[in-house]
Amino acid sequence: MAQSRTNTAAQFISALPHAQALGLSLTRIGSGDAEISLPYDEALIGDLETGVIHGGAVSALMDTCCGAAVMAHPDAGTATATIDLRIDYMRVAVPKTTIVAFAECFHMTGSVAFVRATAHDGTSKTPVATATGTFAVERGM
Repeated sequence: MAQSRTNTAAQFISALPHAQALGLSLTRIGSGDAEISLPYDEALIGDLETGVIHGGAVSALMDTCCGAAVMAHPDAGTATATIDLRIDYMRVAVPKTTIVAFAECFHMTGSVAFVRATAHDGTSKTPVATATGTFAVERGM
């Protein structure tokens, strides 16, 4: 059952139009965790002078990665949706680097999943951003 959960999560993420538009790539998925990368793209620049990626792209990366972690959890339901997502931006990502997010679904109730995530660009020990969130878990009838 765990393998089918991870397959379902991988298929869902790859089919999301926003994930395709941002170039998101699911690089790893496990039992309640996921890793997704956001490649540098000049179309996503938020500051033309510095070339820094817009925070909205990082936010979409974090939200998508958290959702994938929920869907891959062994106790996941048939679908999920973000209830609340708090993102703390720690520093700007270094221009022309790929940003990688890792999310873990660390607790699941009957209807809510709790997730934490971190995004790095590989240039510093300080993350680009961290997130904590809650996600609705839809159960089959």
